[in-house]
Amino acid sequence: MLEKTIEKKLHMGVKDLKCGALCLKFTSPGYNGVPDRIILLPGAKVIFAETKKPGEKERKRQEYVQSLFKGLGFEVYSTVDNPEYVNQIIERCKEVAEIELEKLCTS
Repeated sequence: MLEKTIEKKLHMGVKDLKCGALCLKFTSPGYNGVPDRIILLPGAKVIFAETKKPGEKERKRQEYVQSLFKGLGFEVYSTVDNPEYVNQIIERCKEVAEIELEKLCTS
């Protein structure tokens, strides 16, 4: 399985939530090691995901940047390398979106 297959499954899974969430390819020129995907959810919630082909691991710089993001309070999913893990992330996105949309509807 290729990394792009994992990325596509994640992208389509977030899109299929039908809540307006976006799963964007994330690049940051001049700052190496950022996760591959940034997921933007209702309520200004953000989740990062580093996709890999099965068996591949993060580089040291990627681990460092992920630890910085986690230290800032962001959710970061590392070594997303199989469909089951993608499904877990999609379920988490669904959970966050439902909570945030409910907040918006009751305020």
